[in-house]
Amino acid sequence: MGRRLCLLLISLIFCLGCNDEQKISHLDPINWNKRYTVLPKNDTLIKGSSYLSIYSSIYDGTEKALHHLTATASMRNVSISDSIYIMKASYYDTEGNLIRTYFDKPIFLKPLETIEIVIDQDDKFGGTGANFIFEWAVKSDLHEPIFEAVMISTTGQQGISFTTRGVKL
Repeated sequence: MGRRLCLLLISLIFCLGCNDEQKISHLDPINWNKRYTVLPKNDTLIKGSSYLSIYSSIYDGTEKALHHLTATASMRNVSISDSIYIMKASYYDTEGNLIRTYFDKPIFLKPLETIEIVIDQDDKFGGTGANFIFEWAVKSDLHEPIFEAVMISTTGQQGISFTTRGVKL
């Protein structure tokens, strides 16, 4: 009986000592694995990159008070007939330091498809001047992808939301 009690106490201590790591984004890397692709062999694709501003925090009242936001970065394929490729999605903080790369292998977006990266409200790493750099590739006769962000926060009866749009570099 004493041995069982001892094992139970050790198990309880072990379970209480476990610390679940908080997810930084709602999309785990495994979700990107489903989208990885290989570019066509006869690579006649036009390649480019785009910048998208993200506000994971904004000033509230003074420069000493911050209001944290949830940000959704959308990657949109505007072609009605062909897939496009996003090669890399890198997220930077206010000082221009790389926070994380969501993927660095080509992924595809089907015609008219939109996929998102969500920066959780609790993810304060980006700060007031966070941004993404997206690298992409399209067939020569296609429109380049559109990158947009929606930032939102609601507290009690107060809500705030606004959008930004990417620019080609």
